[in-house]
Amino acid sequence: KVPMAFLLEVYSAIQWIQFVMATLSIIGSSSLIAYAVFQNIQKSPEMRPLFYLSFSDLLLGICWLIEALLYGTSAANKDIVCYNLQAVGQIFYISSFLYTVNYVWYLYKELRMKHTQSGQSTFSLVIDNTYRVGQIAIISSSLIPLLLMIPVFCLGNASECFRNFSQNHRCILMHSPPSAMAELLPSANTSVCRTLYFYGLIIFLASFLLSLFTIVVLLIQAQTLYKKFVKSTGFLGSEQWAAIHIVEQRVRFYPVAFLCCWGPAVILMIIKLIEPQNTKLHMALYILQALTASSQGLLNCGVYGWTQYKFFQLKQETRRDADTQTPLLSSQKRFYSRGLDPLDSTLAFATSTSTTL
Repeated sequence: KVPMAFLLEVYSAIQWIQFVMATLSIIGSSSLIAYAVFQNIQKSPEMRPLFYLSFSDLLLGICWLIEALLYGTSAANKDIVCYNLQAVGQIFYISSFLYTVNYVWYLYKELRMKHTQSGQSTFSLVIDNTYRVGQIAIISSSLIPLLLMIPVFCLGNASECFRNFSQNHRCILMHSPPSAMAELLPSANTSVCRTLYFYGLIIFLASFLLSLFTIVVLLIQAQTLYKKFVKSTGFLGSEQWAAIHIVEQRVRFYPVAFLCCWGPAVILMIIKLIEPQNTKLHMALYILQALTASSQGLLNCGVYGWTQYKFFQLKQETRRDADTQTPLLSSQKRFYSRGLDPLDSTLAFATSTSTTL
């Protein structure tokens, strides 16, 4: 068991880490929202999930920032505020899971429509259906987390779980376990509060694992469809192979980035189920969780900026390559790629894939 003095030092370090990373996350998500609004692309089908994902990251960052500021203070009703902030935060990060899945699903459907396109009328009908399904999915991504957390709000506040689980570090740790002193408190609702604690933990683990599995499956399917789509044109230009290589990197990168962001929190939750008492391993995971989970908005901003830079670089190289070709080579390239313009179609798909986490 870890000494209390060491615990307090770790909690103080976590407070400052969470404060810094939440601030950077707010800046990153705000910049993505501002970019989408400034470019007037927030309503486009490929940008809408990213816009809502960034908005969830912004609200989640604000929650974590308030929690970090409340830690160690003697504010009135701090236990109530921290308890409800934790529940609100869980709504936002479950929503971010679903919005990420939403966007990957859109990319897969878009590629599938291009691959199976046979007629303009059928294609328009498929676009309309995908647009409607996308709207329903976005609305569901907001409503489902809220409905799942209603018991935590209603039963938790009615049973005064903020008293039974009262600990000073509640404001900086996700899913802080029930206090060891809770069993000694004169409350008839301790069992309800413990049930709600495990309910929230299971909801978090289930939503993360299901989202990660769905993202991996969809991205692998998208990679396979993309190769078939490019090879079906009968000609593979250098920019097409370069785009395939970048898509293959993204298929590996996005699940890894998603896992790195929330993996420490998931591992910590599983270890807590096995060993509730704090150990040095718990402390290390607490710190790692504060570094990764609080930085989701910053990570989204970095991924978006990196992918935009890579495709801008690819576009510039393609144009330089076109400028240095002889007229005969240029005409041959246009002839072989008549069904799929190697610059516009490849970069259009690649750019649309660059905005997801």
